[in-house]
Amino acid sequence: MAETVCLAHSPDADDAFMFWGLASGRVETPGLAFEHVLADIETLNRWAAEGRAEVTAVSAASYPRFARHYQPLLSGASVGEGYGPVVVARAGAAGLPPSARVGVPGRGTTARLLLKLWRGELEEVELRFDDVPAAVLSGAVDAGVLIHEGQLTFMEMGMELVEDLGRWWSEETGLPLPLGLVVVRRDLPLQVRQAISHAVRASVLAALASREEALEHALAFGRGLDPERATRFVGMYVNRETLELSPRAREGLLLLYRLGYQAGLLPEPPPLDFV
Repeated sequence: MAETVCLAHSPDADDAFMFWGLASGRVETPGLAFEHVLADIETLNRWAAEGRAEVTAVSAASYPRFARHYQPLLSGASVGEGYGPVVVARAGAAGLPPSARVGVPGRGTTARLLLKLWRGELEEVELRFDDVPAAVLSGAVDAGVLIHEGQLTFMEMGMELVEDLGRWWSEETGLPLPLGLVVVRRDLPLQVRQAISHAVRASVLAALASREEALEHALAFGRGLDPERATRFVGMYVNRETLELSPRAREGLLLLYRLGYQAGLLPEPPPLDFV
């Protein structure tokens, strides 16, 4: 009888694409049955702190908080190469003063950590990721940090770019920017953790090999993205780094943790003992 494993991830086009192989049954997982549970990324971060799911997507910035209980997988990461979360303001805004109030999509998100590393003096206002655009447009906040599809649609909503935090990271460090990880609970037997790691890698590989089918599945999770932009968005965050984190991406992750720790924003960097 197969062991049921809770796999928690975001209801977004990139995650839907990445886990299509498992959700569709295209990838066989002898001995394992995956139950997909969908929630926004900050909810997933909170659940991971409670140890709820056996396998879960999390913000890279949150991982040090529960590294004792979860182990990162080499596959399943979301990595930006010269792009990432964007800081936006209403069209016509003239920069951000030090006292600006900026909406962030959750305190545990990598987007929030990047904002504080970029300009630590800005006042953050925690919001749901999908409430950030309305808060910016209404004037409830002076600016906001957008993740997911908002990175591609903010201009048509009446906002303008203040900073692409992924581009800023690239210019400052010359390294890729790991934004999200897939992690597995350490209390599972080693052979189960290894089987889960293999299954996630196989799911990513299946999606990349059957791109059209996987994209058709992912479009249902695009939250208004047209097929062209959904394809672009998926390509941004499901790529060779998702199949297996490169040494450069792992170096970027270690640097992110070190800078966050030095700034007093993160606990001490955890060991990255990938499975």
